Amino acid sequence: MDRLHSYWRIPYIEAPKTNSNQKGDGNPFLEMATVAEEDFKKYHILWRGKYSFIVMNKFPYNCGHLLILPLREVADIEMLEGDEKTEFFDAIIKAKRILRLTMKPDAFNVGFNLGAKAGAGIPRHLHCHVVPRWDGDTNFMPVIADTRVLPQAMDSLWEKLMQNVNL
Repeated sequence: MDRLHSYWRIPYIEAPKTNSNQKGDGNPFLEMATVAEEDFKKYHILWRGKYSFIVMNKFPYNCGHLLILPLREVADIEMLEGDEKTEFFDAIIKAKRILRLTMKPDAFNVGFNLGAKAGAGIPRHLHCHVVPRWDGDTNFMPVIADTRVLPQAMDSLWEKLMQNVNL
């Protein structure tokens, strides 16, 4: 029997789950929001604007799964203000464009999990998922083995995605 190892999932599975509401406690997005540009590759950040940023999901549903986040910690889209809201939604479109140009998917899932009960892993920091999809990308693995097969390493894909960030 062949085995596929999803080694990148174990840090997520083993990570301590917290219900803390303290700002910054257990929120890796706040650290990412302030890293120097030379550390973008380390964190798989593709782009950062004045109010928001685009990062590769560390625990992706599919190869190329991106997250768009405001720089400041807000829990809901209703809390975004003026230019912050405009840049955030422009960043969603930018993320989709980067994926379209780089990976040429057949379709996209774009969405929010607002609140812990809706599936948000870090519910106090708003984030939008942009997930590229291809015809036939869902197969038996998630159904019978609870495993996703991702065909490309994060660092390699980051390099490829960066080629289309400024388009």
